[in-house]
Amino acid sequence: MHSKTPVYWHTFIHPTFQNRPLYLATTTQGLCRITWPTESLETLQSWVEKRIPHARLIEDPIPLANATSQLQEYFAGTRQSFSIPVDLRGTSFQTAVWNALAAIPYGETRSYSDIASDIGNGQAVRAVGTANGANPVPIIIPCHRVIGKNTTLTGFRGGLQVKETLLQLEGNHHYINQGHARFQF
Repeated sequence: MHSKTPVYWHTFIHPTFQNRPLYLATTTQGLCRITWPTESLETLQSWVEKRIPHARLIEDPIPLANATSQLQEYFAGTRQSFSIPVDLRGTSFQTAVWNALAAIPYGETRSYSDIASDIGNGQAVRAVGTANGANPVPIIIPCHRVIGKNTTLTGFRGGLQVKETLLQLEGNHHYINQGHARFQF
């Protein structure tokens, strides 16, 4: 019989997302998942079932207090980088992409081809986009800072309006707005 791996979760609600919840989850190794406001608790549950064998979800805000605090500071404009341990669960390629995303400075953007070059695989632009979309801890690992090579906002799991909101929060206006800024949940 396998012992159950505890995965602690809690809800993070902020006016930036019209008070729609983000669900945060952590293992004892670090933050492992943040959902977008368009995703449900079932999204989190399904992800945990697939990625963490023998997991047991436990609602508990205490193990997520540091992450919650740092996210509050980020949305208040007083935090530009995070010091939260993460427990990344993905392929070696995905992890390489996520590490490259984590290196994009606050207020800056990169293209998908920039990230492909950064990981030493300049031809893997589409695969970089797929890995970017699978980022399990958005905001902490800033997948929103990746835009099209022609500086347009491109597909985004959280929705283009969320991407634009996060870029604006960081003071980045060096992209082409294609009229997707209104929240429509």
